[in-house]
Amino acid sequence: MILLRHGQSEFNLHFTATRRDPGIADPRLTELGHAQAEAAAQALQGDAIERIIVSPYTRALETAAPIAKLLGVPVFVNPIVRERYAFSCDIGSPTSHLARDWPQHDFRHLDEIWWPQIEEPAQGIINRAALFRAEMAALPNWERTLVVSHWGFILCMTGTSAMNGTWLRCDPTTAAPAEISWRH
Repeated sequence: MILLRHGQSEFNLHFTATRRDPGIADPRLTELGHAQAEAAAQALQGDAIERIIVSPYTRALETAAPIAKLLGVPVFVNPIVRERYAFSCDIGSPTSHLARDWPQHDFRHLDEIWWPQIEEPAQGIINRAALFRAEMAALPNWERTLVVSHWGFILCMTGTSAMNGTWLRCDPTTAAPAEISWRH
């Protein structure tokens, strides 16, 4: 499968400059982030992608949009691929707002408040990644799946710190990374 980190968000822009949480809940993509999403769409169009699994955060949904449009493939919103809840950007939008803003997606399986209310321990995201890895490994065509996710989740899946708008290939039938460095 292909793991794509969402494009640059308003949070990423400010956090990178100051290394301080700017207090932006569920940030949108910046102009650069939208350009990164468009570039990913163009680059991935030859990869025989059959499905897109996307985190419910707005930055991930915005990143997946041009890819889904170009490829004409179904999008499945799945909170298991969300970011580890540790910063203000990890406060999501209520499901009713997401359904209003993204009527083409099905959010009925999500609770209204689908993100954790307290900081998620590192083991929580590691466990989610292991569960997702097992679920994907059971699919006969996992290699034709694009997952639009986040830094921490991709780190747990691959052991690699992905920059905004970059993607990595991941074989879910292989072992998870033995060690993870949480330096962002």
